[in-house]
Amino acid sequence: MKYLIVIEKTDSGFSAYSPDKQGCIATGESIAETEKNMAEAIDFHVDGLREDGLDIPRPSPVSAYVEVASA
Repeated sequence: MKYLIVIEKTDSGFSAYSPDKQGCIATGESIAETEKNMAEAIDFHVDGLREDGLDIPRPSPVSAYVEVASA
């Protein structure tokens, strides 16, 4: 499954989260490292849901960019 993740620049590197996985976050010194760490965090999160007998939500967010004249 593919989950949308949002990666943001921080003072010390990068941070990521997924709208589908509340509370599931990861960090890294580069975007590539952050993506890798986030994939591992989501896998860990899904494993925990399975162990607890909970449903695993299907990916649902959609992303888009909008252009604004005042930017």
